[in-house]
Amino acid sequence: MTLSRFEVFYTIVQCGSLTKAGEMLKLTQSGISHAITSLENELGFSLLTRNRSGIHLTNNGERMLTYIRDILILNEGMKQEAAAINGLEVGVVRIGAFTSVATQWLPYIIKQFQEHYSGIQIKLFEGDYSTLEQWVSGGVIDCSFLVLPSSKSFKFLPLKRDRMVCILSEQHPFHKLDKISFKQIESEPLIMPREGWDNEISQIFRENNIKPNVKFEVSDDQTIMAMVQNNLGISIRPEMTLSYIPDCVRKVNLEKDCFRLIGIATKTNVSPATRKFIDYAQSWLKEHNLLDD
Repeated sequence: MTLSRFEVFYTIVQCGSLTKAGEMLKLTQSGISHAITSLENELGFSLLTRNRSGIHLTNNGERMLTYIRDILILNEGMKQEAAAINGLEVGVVRIGAFTSVATQWLPYIIKQFQEHYSGIQIKLFEGDYSTLEQWVSGGVIDCSFLVLPSSKSFKFLPLKRDRMVCILSEQHPFHKLDKISFKQIESEPLIMPREGWDNEISQIFRENNIKPNVKFEVSDDQTIMAMVQNNLGISIRPEMTLSYIPDCVRKVNLEKDCFRLIGIATKTNVSPATRKFIDYAQSWLKEHNLLDD
């Protein structure tokens, strides 16, 4: 068995297509097919099934995927370590992020990072909180910006406390309040993010015994804003998601300060290139007065 065959298999699973995997690896379709067939012959069972809906893992393929992914991660880490010993800065860093971080921080961090470390390639993965946690845990990504994760198995580097506020239309009778009470929130139709995006809001409700009157559940920040703008309900949002707020929408503080804690989550061991990125991101945030003391 060779690492190149493992890489072909893993890339096919990531892309869901032989053609896309071939394009990414710069191999012909016959070369991709030959590599998978050879790997399956060596292992003694099928790894993939192919039908009109695409490529799918067999049960045995699912069992092998974890081992193959770990082997590739270890190999990448070894190459980066050897490069670091030789005074070189190379490698690939797979970074996860949710929408507000991916929009407001990462374009600037990645741009400047690549100017300083041109030999390190960045791959960006976007998802909701629960998906990002699964990707870190499963080794799909090397690190992820996350709100304080539910899993205790991660290393978590805290970066910023992001204040939670209530947003409502200027047509709403509460729009001139300085603060809104939790009892008042309970009495209003609420627009909530879908499960997976709602960790910090659900935590506020649990900690303060709030029984919300949820009218709509949506996953997109712009949709939430548009619904609030049209006075279909109120919502609770982190301030980072409110960089572009319409004039007719008001921010009102909660009756007590509540925050989501944003940081970077990793598994125990990280590659030299990943560590380099994490250190650079932390320095960038500090330079721009975005890092909490």
